[in-house]
Amino acid sequence: MRYRHFTFLIILVCHVSARAQQSPDARFAQTIYEHRQHYKMEFLTEPRSPLSVSDTAFLDFYPPDPTWNIPARVALTPESPVFDMMTYSGVTRKYRQYATLSFEVAGKSQSLMLYQNLTLIEKDSTYRDYLFLPFKDLTNGETTYGGGRYLDFRLKDIQHGNLMIDFNKNYNPYCAYSDGYNCPIPPVKNHLNIEVNAGEKNFRKEKKHEKH
Repeated sequence: MRYRHFTFLIILVCHVSARAQQSPDARFAQTIYEHRQHYKMEFLTEPRSPLSVSDTAFLDFYPPDPTWNIPARVALTPESPVFDMMTYSGVTRKYRQYATLSFEVAGKSQSLMLYQNLTLIEKDSTYRDYLFLPFKDLTNGETTYGGGRYLDFRLKDIQHGNLMIDFNKNYNPYCAYSDGYNCPIPPVKNHLNIEVNAGEKNFRKEKKHEKH
């Protein structure tokens, strides 16, 4: 028994040591890989998921790129009015702009609006600290889903007026895989006039035409 414990400890130490010896880029890539594995698993546990186990093999992503993990300055917008955000099914959902995010890509200033889903919060108050970032960019309809992509945050992710936007973690709405979902349409304010070559790409399988 002692020998087994000793062997396990050696393996554990070697694993930690190997991880510590990785370059920053390699560690970043490993983190993104683990994030994407967790993302795929969520499709198998979510009751309304549009994908099966075999479907997840057709999920596709840009290679991890640390240059797309970008710091943004957060300007809160507490006076922003509640508005109806359209979805691709024609249904609307109540949202409020929580903040404006200012950042740079290749030396050029960019901005995106960060939102709170009030409809979701009204149904379940545990989502009160959730923040939603839908956006479009010039890759849509080419290498990425034409309807835009999403990022999620929590209030605690904002630290000292700053937020790290890791575009490597952006993901497709369910509408990219199947019809019948109420996927928010990114507001015009969140249309970037650049290519975001990071995160999830087009689904590599024919879209399902099902109702949910």
